[in-house]
Amino acid sequence: MIALGIDPGSRRCGYGVVAREGTRLVVVASGVLVPGADRPLAERLARILGGLGEVIRRAGPAECSIEQVFCGASARSALVLGQARGVALAAAAQAGLPVFEYAPSEVKLAFTGSGRATKDQMLRTARLLLGAAPGLSDEADALALAVCHLARRAGRLAVPALRNFVVGVPAAAGRPRPDLAPARDRAAHAAARLRPARRDHRGVA
Repeated sequence: MIALGIDPGSRRCGYGVVAREGTRLVVVASGVLVPGADRPLAERLARILGGLGEVIRRAGPAECSIEQVFCGASARSALVLGQARGVALAAAAQAGLPVFEYAPSEVKLAFTGSGRATKDQMLRTARLLLGAAPGLSDEADALALAVCHLARRAGRLAVPALRNFVVGVPAAAGRPRPDLAPARDRAAHAAARLRPARRDHRGVA
């Protein structure tokens, strides 16, 4: 199962593609699309649409997850975010991917064990759980969305092997990794409480 997480934005759009392979979570692709802050909004959105389309073609995800709509700091910022979010939905629709939506606090809770996790905590958790090294929080948030969806889809966090594995690498002598146990247990408990909203865009005219 391969899931795509998208953290939309008109100036930076994070994406994270994560595969669940048995008891492992593997990062297939991740990054941030930066269309150029000095370009007109319409051009930036077009570049993001094309970039996400290319990510989908290369990585081949089966499903997509994105954050639910939330109130922005201002009417203008909320409007621009909504436009960027619409582009992300359009990219998924063009590829025929079903889209699942999660509240920001749900994603943070499942990923870090705290619904109020900071950007630094999201970055650290991406390194701990996935062995990834995102340079920007947009990328970490997108990876978190993909992991959150895989967790909810399986009914519980799909990383029980973190007891003995870190991204598929066995612990010494098969012994548990005590440093990972608290985060794993919090994330598993949080994932069981997720209630995603699904918006399936396949077949939309």
